[in-house]
Amino acid sequence: MVSALSGVASDYFRPTATSSSKTTLTRADALPDVPTTTDSGPNRHRIAISELKPLIATPVSAADNPELRDMMASNWLRMQNVPDPETVVPDNAPQNTYATVKVNGKVVATLYNGGVSMMTNDAAAAVSELEDPPGLSGPNLAQWRADKYAQLLGGTVEKASTAITQSQWTPRESRSTSYSREQLDAAFQAMLAEGQRATARSSSSYQPPQSAQGRQTDLSA
Repeated sequence: MVSALSGVASDYFRPTATSSSKTTLTRADALPDVPTTTDSGPNRHRIAISELKPLIATPVSAADNPELRDMMASNWLRMQNVPDPETVVPDNAPQNTYATVKVNGKVVATLYNGGVSMMTNDAAAAVSELEDPPGLSGPNLAQWRADKYAQLLGGTVEKASTAITQSQWTPRESRSTSYSREQLDAAFQAMLAEGQRATARSSSSYQPPQSAQGRQTDLSA
């Protein structure tokens, strides 16, 4: 009887599973491995401080640079020849009017003694293909333009009381932008002298602040 029971029990017997040791994971174990720094990492461009060399700035004098010297001298000469804007009368000033061109009683173009003209947009479009004859300037050019404008626009010319003749007209002085070697050298020396005078005036007008040392305070009052 006992043997029968033992046989039945053996049919349903399950072996006990071998218990393995349980591993406990920490936060550090969950983090990925840190790659080892190699030459391809961020430190590959690092330069040792001992390899750095100080930068030494070498001052350059304009007198030793011919191109810079001539450029400064040319600019200085041009500045010396610039007229005072308050004394210059523009070509299209009212006192320089030579004539007007009227169409149906309306002024469509104004001519000036120097030959320049001002007109409405419609008038300008109508005479856009008109070419000035070579050699004309001043009042002669103004008269030729006035006659042609009136002819093309179907208007009339009215000469202004401020109109002058060709012999009375004085062309504007042309200003040369090219200078000789002597002019450039003289201008550069004059520019240096002017700078030295300005520096001397600035130094002479400068008063250093009075130091507190040597001041005496009267405490008897």
